[in-house]
Amino acid sequence: MTAAARIHDRGYSRYTDERTGTGGAVRSLYRQTLQQALGFRRSVWQKILPFLSIVLAYLPAIAFVGMAAFANTQPRVAAQVQELLPTYAEYYGFVYAAILVFVAFVAPELLCADRRTGMLGLYLASPLTRGTYLLARGAGTLTLLLLVTLGPPLLMLVANTLNGTGPTSIGEFLTTLGQVLVSGVVIGAFYGALSLAVASLTTRRAFATVGIVFILFGSSVLTQLLIRRARFSQDLFLANLLLLPLELVFRIFGESGHINRTASEAQTLPLALAWAGWTGGCALLVWLRYRRLEVTR
Repeated sequence: MTAAARIHDRGYSRYTDERTGTGGAVRSLYRQTLQQALGFRRSVWQKILPFLSIVLAYLPAIAFVGMAAFANTQPRVAAQVQELLPTYAEYYGFVYAAILVFVAFVAPELLCADRRTGMLGLYLASPLTRGTYLLARGAGTLTLLLLVTLGPPLLMLVANTLNGTGPTSIGEFLTTLGQVLVSGVVIGAFYGALSLAVASLTTRRAFATVGIVFILFGSSVLTQLLIRRARFSQDLFLANLLLLPLELVFRIFGESGHINRTASEAQTLPLALAWAGWTGGCALLVWLRYRRLEVTR
């Protein structure tokens, strides 16, 4: 020991702050999930994709609200402008790119990075269990997806109501509000579960991104070809993971339009059951994957 070295007996200090336990750990990881996905405290480049997806989701809503307000003040062109405005179900077609950007490029990082860097072991050394860890990550992913699946239609509903171009009664407003809420959750839960399921199979975000894009577009192209060219049953549309939740949204709003011709042949109950099966199956895959995963603490 050198002459400059000293050992000081500082005694034992008790921890006197509040112990929040498992609930506090879940809330903390939930907040960290939101911050990580949105690129907070990270480089500018890591903020581009999440904020780009949010901007892409809200821009059409703002434009359509402006068009509705303009039509309300110009009776001569009101009918023509109203024909250009999409319904609430049709609106998702305008923001689908924003949803896919988030699902394929942003969400996978939440699970992949923890296993790649070893942070998962540190999380599980806290009061968090595998189940509560997945709960916090899943809740954060769903919350962020709801920003792009729920926020824009809600903006349109409130703005159109204030402009006098929306629901004309309290009952109609509440009905439309319920349809908007259910539709946003349907799309957010489906793609959120799928994204986390694929991300649970690899530690590389790039591989997860490619896998998600391949599954979504591959299932859509394959089912369309088999139905239209090979004359397979129309029920095969239930395996179209790209369009299934969007078609279900049309049924929720009770609109006569459909995503495409093959979707129009599908019955509503099988669509809902397929949505529940795919969403629940993806969530189960994530749980089974993490339950068996060896983690070094």
